[in-house]
Amino acid sequence: MKLKGKIAIVTGASRGIGKAIALALAREGAGVVIAARTEEEKGPLPGTIHKTEDEIRALGGRALAIKTDVTKEEEVEAMVRRTIDEFGGIDILVNNAGINIPGTLVEISTKRWDLIMAVNLRGTFLCTRAVLPKMMEQKRGSIINLSSILGTRATGGNLAYGVTKAAIERFTSGLAEEVKEYNIAVNALCPNYTETEGIKLWYFNVDRSLWQKPELWGRYAVSLACQDASSLTGRTLTAEELDKECGQGSAY
Repeated sequence: MKLKGKIAIVTGASRGIGKAIALALAREGAGVVIAARTEEEKGPLPGTIHKTEDEIRALGGRALAIKTDVTKEEEVEAMVRRTIDEFGGIDILVNNAGINIPGTLVEISTKRWDLIMAVNLRGTFLCTRAVLPKMMEQKRGSIINLSSILGTRATGGNLAYGVTKAAIERFTSGLAEEVKEYNIAVNALCPNYTETEGIKLWYFNVDRSLWQKPELWGRYAVSLACQDASSLTGRTLTAEELDKECGQGSAY
């Protein structure tokens, strides 16, 4: 139970990598707040904040689902206040909430471009800013941002998404310097192609047999959540780099 007594917020935890991270943190003893928008399954994507909450509780863990739109400042701040009221503190923030709408630059509308920027970048900024005062007061914390291989690898139709992930890596390194004196670690996970529910929907006719699994990133998130600013901070880490840093094999 590496994280016994710790409190974590995981955004976008109703499915995919976010859900896998929430479950992994809970298995190691952390109380987990599931912050996402999905309360009911309405479209083709499965999963809700309440299903993730139920799965954590079935494991014997502590969980609290809070409906949150990470692009809205007032909802983010309310979610953080409720977390502190319910659990007394915040030790871990995982900025996982993200969206991608594939399309070339000439195809993508301004509305869609702005939505991708709002969820991926503004959401990361708002959630981080909201938890920092408590972490600074505690003089400890771990912030984990989700980047992507598409932040550095150019592929057709993913420019807007890639721009946000490149920016998140710069956000990670810059913030790490700002909060190092408060013993707050800031790192980013950089998944390669990972088989999530959203990916299955968009790339249903692609061979995904060799793709990474969300559970892999759950285990790596646990490793980063255990770090402080004196051990590992300011890094964006791939699976291979995490294996070297944390001494873990890539199989989950």
